[in-house]
Amino acid sequence: MLKVYPTLHKHFKGYCSEPNIIVLFVYMKFRFTLSYRDLEEMTVMRGAFIDHSTLQRRVKGFAKLIEQRVRKRKRPVNGSWRMDETYIKLNGKWVYLYRAVDKYGFTIEFLLRAKRDGIAAKAFFRKAFKQHGRPEKITVDKSGSNKCAVDFFNEDLEKKKQYEIRQVKYLNNIVEQDHRFIKKRTRIMLGFKSFYSASETLSGIENIRIIQKGQIKGQKPKQSAFENLVELMA
Repeated sequence: MLKVYPTLHKHFKGYCSEPNIIVLFVYMKFRFTLSYRDLEEMTVMRGAFIDHSTLQRRVKGFAKLIEQRVRKRKRPVNGSWRMDETYIKLNGKWVYLYRAVDKYGFTIEFLLRAKRDGIAAKAFFRKAFKQHGRPEKITVDKSGSNKCAVDFFNEDLEKKKQYEIRQVKYLNNIVEQDHRFIKKRTRIMLGFKSFYSASETLSGIENIRIIQKGQIKGQKPKQSAFENLVELMA
């Protein structure tokens, strides 16, 4: 049974539903390919009716809470990074989800940006360095903006400490394949209406995926992602 740690109850003030019910349906949205209408019907089955618009607000609101818990307990990653970006539809236009995994496929970082350029790539690497420190190797695609971003950070380092930049397509297959798990969850949404909504929802999807991959300290490998989330939120 999911039990939310008492110190987290302050985040649930003002809601009619119990904290464990809220976290359960937020998890289901991030873990499975479900629409908000699907979730609304499932709340009826649980005897706790919550309309789809309310569920949508709660998903966006509690994605940040899950991210805070995940980042606090996330394991270190390997020093060989694979970085790439994928497309996300926002109001009929494309925005860009920057993502990186290590050579074993473990998620390093993710960041949604409106444009695909050097500024976005630099912002992504700054966020990744803050969480995981500096890598030894960075593999990017043929995009000039991604390589320029790495070159920018190399300028301030001694030659022997600079990141090795690789632009080898087959080495980036692992991150390109990993995009599928994120795209599968977003496909049913038919595009986002706001940048904030897209950012928070993608954050939740990415963090549940991190739990699935077993990247949380103290996580039990034989337990399901849901069971590990229960312990993370306890």
